[in-house]
Amino acid sequence: MILGMSLSTFTLVHVIISIIGIVAGLVVLHGMFGSDILPGSTAGFLVTTILTSVTGYFFPFTQILPSHIVGAISLVVLAIAVIGYYVFRLAGAWRGVYAATAIFALYLNVFVLVVQLFLKVPALRALAPTQQSPAFVVTQGVVLIVFAWLGYKAVRAFHPERGTTAVPAR
Repeated sequence: MILGMSLSTFTLVHVIISIIGIVAGLVVLHGMFGSDILPGSTAGFLVTTILTSVTGYFFPFTQILPSHIVGAISLVVLAIAVIGYYVFRLAGAWRGVYAATAIFALYLNVFVLVVQLFLKVPALRALAPTQQSPAFVVTQGVVLIVFAWLGYKAVRAFHPERGTTAVPAR
């Protein structure tokens, strides 16, 4: 039992939170291209992405795993994004810092999604039985390149003072 749930129920809740975080993150990323802050989507993205990382630590484990390291990195990056957005209200350099860290956190969520897809989907597992298999490495490489490009473009395009929604209030 984890937080009063069976392992399978807890896993399902964790996956649902993760998917909501990814979808909300994609909405936020899209908004950045139009310099829109999207306060509701941003809050949803940040909260669910934080919850994704935190709930990952509740799974039973006997040693530190790569997922724990990715989760820790994600939480640090998300803390910076939250500070940039809510404390410094995207002022000055914090605009770019927030955009870059938010996109990096989204990338980490998608990175983990790809790992899980290759572990859990039989056709993908057959295509790449190990995480060193070319299909897995190429897929993760493509995901990294796409997010690096999207991140670069979004950071350059994201100027909330020009957008249709206001900078978050204190």
